[in-house]
Amino acid sequence: MNSTTLFSKTPPLKLFFIASVPGSVSMLASALYQTLDGVFVGQFVGSTAFAALNLAMPFVIINFSLADLIGVGSAVPISVSLGKKHFEHANNIFSCACLMIFVTGVLIGGIMFTAAPLLISLMGAEGLFADFAVQYLRVYALCSPVTTIIFAVDNYLRICGYIRSSMLLNILMSALSAGLEFFFLGVMGWGIWAAALATCISMSVCAAIAFIPFVRKKALLRFCRPRFTKVMIRRIITCGSPNFLNNIAGRITSILMNAILVRLGGETAVSVYGILMFADGFIQPLLYGMCDSLQPAVGYNWGAGKFSRVRSIEKCCFSASCIISLLAVAVLALFPDFITKLFMSQPDGDVMVMSVAALKLFCLTYITRWFSFATQSYMLAIEKPLPAALISVSTALIFPVVLIFILWPMGLTGIWLNFAGTSVMAAVLSFIILLKVRKETDRPDLPDFDPIHETF
Repeated sequence: MNSTTLFSKTPPLKLFFIASVPGSVSMLASALYQTLDGVFVGQFVGSTAFAALNLAMPFVIINFSLADLIGVGSAVPISVSLGKKHFEHANNIFSCACLMIFVTGVLIGGIMFTAAPLLISLMGAEGLFADFAVQYLRVYALCSPVTTIIFAVDNYLRICGYIRSSMLLNILMSALSAGLEFFFLGVMGWGIWAAALATCISMSVCAAIAFIPFVRKKALLRFCRPRFTKVMIRRIITCGSPNFLNNIAGRITSILMNAILVRLGGETAVSVYGILMFADGFIQPLLYGMCDSLQPAVGYNWGAGKFSRVRSIEKCCFSASCIISLLAVAVLALFPDFITKLFMSQPDGDVMVMSVAALKLFCLTYITRWFSFATQSYMLAIEKPLPAALISVSTALIFPVVLIFILWPMGLTGIWLNFAGTSVMAAVLSFIILLKVRKETDRPDLPDFDPIHETF
């Protein structure tokens, strides 16, 4: 089934399962590998390497976030253009976006490689702890021009209706990464740099495979001679900014948190924070995969003026997000000991006590986190980047920083409670935004129309 028929004709509930289940499975596979990444490093290289991985990871994600800015930012206008039958415009946005991602990867990768020692030292790390973090970061920097493109091409595959292919590709990438990392660390006995190398190799291989339908001109989107315009670039950046700001703001918060934790609890506190982030990195991709997978369908129907379908699809998204989040609360609350031991082969008493207490407080985050997450995705899909950006930046940076100062007297407990407090504040903000845009989103469907010329 081509994407036009899939997005416009399939009943909303059926479409939800067709699009969201593969998307969630894809992100689950990715989350599983990210978890295994922490497990392998912690088990085979040691606790210092595990702490170093968590110290370097925010900078790695910042690099990927720039690719995500262009990938997500181009995916939304591409979907809307296809809904309006503006195929040439869609192909031009696609071609320009791919070129922009590659060039950005070259520039940012070079900067990150050069600045790695300075960045890590500014975090307060010293000795072997700092050396491990620099090694890990520099491997990602060297591979940046190639690896970053994978974050965009996944969106393009789903836009073209290759939803199952996108899922299988993500599973392959995760399996290849895990297999290579186990071989490099567990068999060859290489250092933390090999963990980053395993991921970069798998990303590069899968990125090459993902582009085959586009190169062979079998996909709905095709490469053309890129024609850049200020309007198109502005639209890409505007639509991609909520996700980008969320990632950047989140990494700034992580960097701030790590710096505080190094001083409050040393390597132990950083390791516990890493466990929380790996747990979050397993849950959040499920929500992201589900909501993000539906964005092409929502964007297509929004562009086609089929607002009732948009509302029906989003109701499914909100309901499923709630269910997944509440299940996550139960797992984190009931099995904190098991989760801790996944990342520490023999955690000492201090680590275990701190980690269990932190996880029990952290699990409260997901009682309300799903609501702001689904709202942000909804706003982005219907080309309302400003409300989405407000939710994004508030959730990732403003609310956490405010709560750091409010909860500071509670010490480390205040840090662990920060996540739940942020989640509640974000949910309230999201509810207010939904009320503000209700009139526009509750419009009746428009009649079918013929394609009209549009300038980007």
